[in-house]
Amino acid sequence: MKVLILGAGAVGLSIAAKLSKVCEVRAVARPRVAKAVEKEAFRLTGRWGEGEYRFPIGDSVPAGERYDYAILTSKAVDTRAICACHSEVLRGTETVSLQNGIGNEELIASSGGKAIGGMIITGFEWRGDAAVHVSVEAGPIKLGRFPEGIDERVLSAVELFRGAGMRAEGSPAIRSELWAKTLYNCALNPLGALMGVPYGRLAEASAWRIIESVVREGFAVAAAEGVALPWARPEDYLSYLRDAQIPSTAEHHSSMLQDLSRGRATEIDFLNGAIAARGAALGIATPVNSCLVDLVRFRESLGRPAGPSTS
Repeated sequence: MKVLILGAGAVGLSIAAKLSKVCEVRAVARPRVAKAVEKEAFRLTGRWGEGEYRFPIGDSVPAGERYDYAILTSKAVDTRAICACHSEVLRGTETVSLQNGIGNEELIASSGGKAIGGMIITGFEWRGDAAVHVSVEAGPIKLGRFPEGIDERVLSAVELFRGAGMRAEGSPAIRSELWAKTLYNCALNPLGALMGVPYGRLAEASAWRIIESVVREGFAVAAAEGVALPWARPEDYLSYLRDAQIPSTAEHHSSMLQDLSRGRATEIDFLNGAIAARGAALGIATPVNSCLVDLVRFRESLGRPAGPSTS
């Protein structure tokens, strides 16, 4: 079995490390990261275990190589460029998206890849250019043929992940799973980034009122898109978010906070921005999601670290 990891940041390197024990893996990462991993080996700590891993890594794919699976783990803002750059290797290849947001699978399919949707709710934190700490794991990785269904190649990928020591299961309704994760990210990611606080603080009343509006708007757009969410009403999901998801990730800091702190573009357009854009196309008002998009874009334009002042 040969697996290619494209856009290998904290998530992709961690998955490459685990898979490297059971199959042939190659990771494609930023040159700085690739050089660090080649020199020092990759160090993984936290909930996925501790250890050092070595596997082939570079900033490109060797010409002519083919793979059983490609796994795309980049930020959603890079999906289109990565698919265009690697269209030759993706064409006809089973391609798993383990990314945030809505729209990645459609971009993979448009490049000729056979899209498998993937949902992962796990916290990965950089501890150097060649080290990642897995801080939280709120559930198993879920894989399914996009937009729905399970087939032999999906089940094979699930078994590959399980064999490498990662919790994984197949989902016959992966589009619904992806929307459910997007609701989670829309509710917590931008607020955690803008306020510079871990997710546990967002259950407090003043933040929670904003979250309630974000979720209700998201439910309205999902219903208009024909997406059957796992919860019948926004109130049902809000209870699950408050009582289960936030407690299990209470100490986690938003990935968007990390992006803003490094002066990088965020995934806001694939999260709250996707809700706002699809709402606008459907004639559904999404003022709170739209406001969060504007606030995050403003922080991006400032280009300075987010978080509480130290002065």
